Amino acid sequence: MRGFGELEGAVMQHLWAADGGATVREVYEQMRQSRQIAYTTVLSTIHNLHRKGRLTRELEGKAHRYRPTATRAEYSAAVMREALTSGGDSEAILSHFVEQMSTEESRRLQELLGRNAEETSA
Repeated sequence: MRGFGELEGAVMQHLWAADGGATVREVYEQMRQSRQIAYTTVLSTIHNLHRKGRLTRELEGKAHRYRPTATRAEYSAAVMREALTSGGDSEAILSHFVEQMSTEESRRLQELLGRNAEETSA
């Protein structure tokens, strides 16, 4: 799993925010409010994301409605997991990651680890 390119990431942001998915036209209309972009660019980006398995689609009239195959949190977790497993020394990676956390983030991580430990021992 690789991170998204800039345009793929922008498209995914719109699709993650769209309750119930979106058509190419709907994503295009949203994106053109904040940037100059061609409809065909959005279309090809969405088709590429679908081909890569990042989006599902279903026919709705004459258009397809696209939905992400994973939530933003699930995708982010998978990227983090890949970085941890493919980056060499996982202990060093985790150490640097934790050093960059705020106190609140560290507290939440400790809570999650505690809950996870309780669930696996139960």
